Parts: sequence; C-alpha cells; structure tokens
Amino acid sequence: MMSASNDVVAQVINTLVRLGFLTSPTPELNSLAVDALKAFQQERGLVISGEINENTLVALEEARWKLGDRVLLLNPQKLMRGDDVATLQTRLIEMGFDCGKADGIYGPRTEGAVKEFQKSVGEKTDGNCGPATIMSLMRLVKTVSGGSPVALRDSAHRAVRGPALANKVVVIDPSADNSDREIAFDIAQRLEGRLIALGVTVFLTRSAANNPSDLDRINLANKSAADLFISLHTDNYKSESAHGVATYYYGSELHGVHSVVGERFATLVQREITARTDLLNCRTHSKTWDLLRLTKAPAVRIDLGYLSNPGDQKRLADLTFRETVVESIAIAIQRLYLSAENDAKTGTLRISDLRRAGIRKD
Repeated sequence: MMSASNDVVAQVINTLVRLGFLTSPTPELNSLAVDALKAFQQERGLVISGEINENTLVALEEARWKLGDRVLLLNPQKLMRGDDVATLQTRLIEMGFDCGKADGIYGPRTEGAVKEFQKSVGEKTDGNCGPATIMSLMRLVKTVSGGSPVALRDSAHRAVRGPALANKVVVIDPSADNSDREIAFDIAQRLEGRLIALGVTVFLTRSAANNPSDLDRINLANKSAADLFISLHTDNYKSESAHGVATYYYGSELHGVHSVVGERFATLVQREITARTDLLNCRTHSKTWDLLRLTKAPAVRIDLGYLSNPGDQKRLADLTFRETVVESIAIAIQRLYLSAENDAKTGTLRISDLRRAGIRKD
C-alpha cells in the first residue's frame, strides 16, 4: 500500500461519494470507506485490495469524467484519459468507426475515428470532440448490423492472416518478480523454442537478468507489430489452500467492451491447460490492467498456479509439467487461428499433429 496523505485520503473518499460508492463522506478510510473502495476496484477490473495505490488513484481520476464534461482532443505531450473517452470510443465502435480498443485513452487512432465520424455527418473535421460532435453522437443510432464491428474486424483480420503460424509474431513476457522469475523465464524459453520450430517470430520482453518496466514491455510489443502478447506469471495468496490456473484479458464490464481475440485466446489457453494437467480451473477474467489495456495486440496474462500452495509449487518445479504447459499454450495459439471446421476437441491436438497437417509453412 502506498503512503497516502490526509489530502489524498479525503480526495479518494469524496470521489467515491461522487461516484455513488459511498452515501456520505467519512472522516477517514474506515471500514465503510474500504468496502466502497473495494467495490470500486472490482467494478474497474483492478486488484481488489481496499488499499489506496497508484492504479486505483489513476482509475478514480478517469472515473470522474463523463462525456460532455470537457472537449476531447489529441494532446501528444499528455494523452487525455477518462471514462468520457471510453464512452466516446464505445459509441464510435458501435457505429463502425475503428478506434482500436475502447481503452479510455485519446490517442491518434481515436482522433482519426472522430475525424471520420465528423466527415460522415458534415461537421468540421478537426478531430476534436466538442459539443457539436457529442450532439451528433447522441442523435445517431448504431449503423452496423450483423454483429459487433470489433468482432467482425478481428474475425476478418484472422482470416486474412490465415492458420499458418509461420507469418505470426508473438511476444512472450515472463514475470520478473523475485518469487517466480526463474520459473517464468524457463517456461518462456521453452515456449519460444516450440514456436520458433513452427516458424513463429518470437520476442521475449526480458533476458534472464534484466527487468524492464511495464511501459518498456508494452512498447516492445507495440513496436514489433505483434499478433499476440502472452504474459507468464504465478500467483500467491495468504492461505495455502488457494490453487489453480487463471487467465486474464482486457475488458471492462463498466463500458461493455473487451478484446474479442484476447478473450478467445484466454479461453483456449484455460481449456487446454486444465484439460492436459490437474491444475484447478480458476476461470478466465476480464481486467483493465495497463499491460492488457495498452498493448495493441490481443494480450493475455496466464497465472500458472499458486506458489503459496504446496501442490502447485511441486507441479511447477516438475520439468515434465512445464513441458505440458508449454504444449498447451502452443496448441491454444494454433487453435486461435484455425477456422471452426478445422479445429479439434480441447486437449487432443499435439505439436506433431500441426506438422503432419501441414500447418507450418516455411
């Protein structure tokens, strides 16, 4: 927990009141305020700690902006962030304009979508979302039918890229936490070897020794034009009874948006690992973590068991188990790009099947 001054605590409490999580201000961060903070963190897809940390403060700042509160525009020095931006992006996406992810950040792609919208309704094409543009958004209804425009674009993109792994770029991001850095890096290297053998171009976000920041990892993925970003971790909990595997993708229930491909890949990984190992299925979850949110490629975090659980710890120490996990992830990657008619039952495909089927193309 970060050290929070009285002014910061008061600001947090007042924001929680304004957002409806508290009925009235409290003099301190008491149990009522902590419960409200946890509810806010849960709604925003953050770690539910009840503590004031940097991610929570950023989310509270973004939550206070509603569409129409300010003019939205591209500021390259400091990109505008907020719920108003996410609402704008969601409405543009619903009408078929390509903003990329509805990530709540007013970047060049969002400005481009605003310009396209302004052009379509005969407004001044300046990329600034002010009162006139907002009124046009309010008046118009969804103009795209037959499914989510994002899902349709993603499906078309996968179809163009084809099922062959040889033209794909995958970024593997092994944890650098002291508790699991060696395990994560070993699994990452094993997965790198499998994918390279199938013709995939692979980048690792770190070496065995260094520890780049999250922003450095995000920038590497974005500069490499990755098709997929895979972050490998383990989990810990105060009780050793917690155990199992979980996967995470970008999504915000509050704004009704999520990464279509990210969710599918997270689901495939979850199914393959639980079908091939005895790890408990802790399910797939949407989160708004920056590593998932700011990476342009579909990004998934995989938590491969709990080091605080003796059983999971023993599994992760077993090299045969690690190989099984690696094969599960590699197969999930291939299944992501296979059409439904060419897919196979979960837990049945092997790497050798992909080679015999001619999936790899040199």
